[in-house]
Amino acid sequence: MIEIRQSKTSEVMMSIEGDSLEGYRFGAVQLVGADFSDMNLQGADFSNADIREADFSGALLQGVKFKSVNAKRACFERCDLKHADMTDSFLEGASLQDADLSDTILRYARLTEADLSGANLTGADMSLADLRANFNEATMVDANLRGANLTGANLNGVDFTRADLKDAKLVDVSMARVKMSNTIGADGNPIDNTSVRQPAATATASWWQFWRKS
Repeated sequence: MIEIRQSKTSEVMMSIEGDSLEGYRFGAVQLVGADFSDMNLQGADFSNADIREADFSGALLQGVKFKSVNAKRACFERCDLKHADMTDSFLEGASLQDADLSDTILRYARLTEADLSGANLTGADMSLADLRANFNEATMVDANLRGANLTGANLNGVDFTRADLKDAKLVDVSMARVKMSNTIGADGNPIDNTSVRQPAATATASWWQFWRKS
């Protein structure tokens, strides 16, 4: 039997028969503040669950379904989230530092004030997501950011190689030391600067116009 405990009080919140949580269907459970740290949850389904402030740090979360979850202020630091489905998830204030989000679906997700510094978002689908977050030194190679809202985001040191930023909102962003090669800009035109070394962008004009003036 596996016991899911509250991260602060150690109170048992849920007991599950068996010796593995791989592929387990949690469904629309309420597990606020649950401790999943370092657990193997590959292929599990948390769709529509309330996992606010839950601790998934170091957990193995490949292919996990987090569709429409409430994960406000949850911790996913150093998690392996490759191929996870986080469509329409609520991740306001969540910590995803150094997480591997390669090929993860974050379409329509809300990550306001989340911390994704150092995260690997290679191939991730973040189209139409609210990405007003901290992406310092994150990797977004081949990422889909079409129509995403990045207003005020920290994009310093981000690698946008071959990323698609068409129709993305990039007002008042910080973009020092970003890398762009074969990147699609917000206007749909390609940008092929291998390294942009301008100060943080604060202009209200479209960011691609700002860079092209250099």
